[in-house]
Amino acid sequence: MITLDKLSKRFGPKVLFENVSMRFDPGKRYALVGANGAGKSTLLKVISGEHDSDQGSVEIPGKLKVGVLSQDHFAYESVRILDAVLMGNRVLWDAMQEKDRLLAGEMDDEVGMRLAELEGTIGEEDGYTAEARAAEILEGLGIATHRHLDTVSTLAGGYKLRVLIAQTLFAGADVLLLDEPTNHLDLDSIRWLESYLTHDFRGTLLVVSHDRHFMNAIATHVADVDYQTVTVYTGDYDDFVEQKTTGKRQSEADAAQKKKKIAELKDFVARFGASASRSSQAQSRVKEMEKLEASIQVRRSSVVRPYIKFEIEKPSGRDVLRVEGLSKSFGDLKVIDGLDLNLNRGDKLAVIGPSGIGKSTLLKLLVSEHAADAGTVVWGHDTSVGYFAQDHHEALEPGFSAYEWLHRFDPEAKLEDVRSVLGKLLFSGDAGLKKTESLSGGEAARLLLAKLILLKNNVVVLDEPTNHLDVESIDALLQALIAFKGTVVVTSHDRHFIGKLGTRVLELSRKGPRLFNGTYEEFLERFGDETSAHRGN
Repeated sequence: MITLDKLSKRFGPKVLFENVSMRFDPGKRYALVGANGAGKSTLLKVISGEHDSDQGSVEIPGKLKVGVLSQDHFAYESVRILDAVLMGNRVLWDAMQEKDRLLAGEMDDEVGMRLAELEGTIGEEDGYTAEARAAEILEGLGIATHRHLDTVSTLAGGYKLRVLIAQTLFAGADVLLLDEPTNHLDLDSIRWLESYLTHDFRGTLLVVSHDRHFMNAIATHVADVDYQTVTVYTGDYDDFVEQKTTGKRQSEADAAQKKKKIAELKDFVARFGASASRSSQAQSRVKEMEKLEASIQVRRSSVVRPYIKFEIEKPSGRDVLRVEGLSKSFGDLKVIDGLDLNLNRGDKLAVIGPSGIGKSTLLKLLVSEHAADAGTVVWGHDTSVGYFAQDHHEALEPGFSAYEWLHRFDPEAKLEDVRSVLGKLLFSGDAGLKKTESLSGGEAARLLLAKLILLKNNVVVLDEPTNHLDVESIDALLQALIAFKGTVVVTSHDRHFIGKLGTRVLELSRKGPRLFNGTYEEFLERFGDETSAHRGN
């Protein structure tokens, strides 16, 4: 059990949460939600002891082992992948290392006694099955067996995060604190993690995530960091949304009723307050007004939803895209091999597959960010293609304010039109003057979306657009793309997002591409058991 007692945390003048008293119970899985900057990750860091609170305390019984997902991707560069995972159980790792050192030296009675003690420790920590268990976790997270003895430095950044997740899960913790664990995971790895957390882990879980499907799959409760406090709701994320919306509507209705009553009381006092015969009644109503006014809570939510709507300057022709024999290699690594693809106006194509399989490369080939080794990419009549790059800061040249950067793409646009687009994407007031190089991940993503809105393309190609966006922004983007009359090509690890959006699915795998004319859920119903076998790294 984790107990928070009158916990408060501020950053400068901004109050994140204040005087929070609550507990997180054993065996329950809590999704921590809230707007960007509301204090979700900070709360996790206060609980883990990484950050101090301004006041109040966090109590975790000393006998409980706490596992915290590290964010330092480069901490184990020279360590073998399997060993980095084994290090998650420090007691076991230290015992195994000491045993190896003693066995390499000379034996005597003292050494023999110490080895016996170490064997006992290793046994207690299930050390004789440790490598098999660590390997199973790595496999589940998409790191193949033949890579386990390589050093962590040989992995791409996203796979280094998987090693850290595996290390945290292997530790055998009673309490798990996970901050955005699905970032850089492919869909199969997310599904494996969902299964592990719901079926294999039995302790207390606190997880920060912007992945709605993931939260629905794992959460038994939702802890909402909003209104400068933390409120716990029972159920998954969808249950939370319904409960919070209902509660907000009820609060607003109650406040409206009270305001109506106050107006009636004020009218009575104004009409009869000076009357001697009615003075006591007027005073009584004044007191009643004061009580009603004090009972109306004016709480300001930190949740702000952007307004996203993609309009089209001119519709494209019916045949939007024709790809024939497309191939691309990097050195000896063949990423795309002989791909054929046709898209029609209005198609919403979800490109899926394991990390590193070539999804981003394909999108870059389509928008001429990469040159193909063979094959052709032909866009149809009157197509206008907008591109959202996964690496946001690569797409945002430094030295410009957000307003200046956006205005360059349509110099003829009126000042108020550009500012209106920025305002809808939450760049109001001085936020539009912020330099591109100093934007947060969420701000950079919203600025790239602002560009697509301003240019009114009839085709949008989006590479992991949900990265760095909070749930409100992801939902706003999803609804805008569903309503979009043009054509969409998107890759995303957010299953809820592609499940709701995609009308066609292109799966990339080691066995080659597979095009499916149907939704992602229909694709899983037909090929779900096969997709894991198609993985590779």
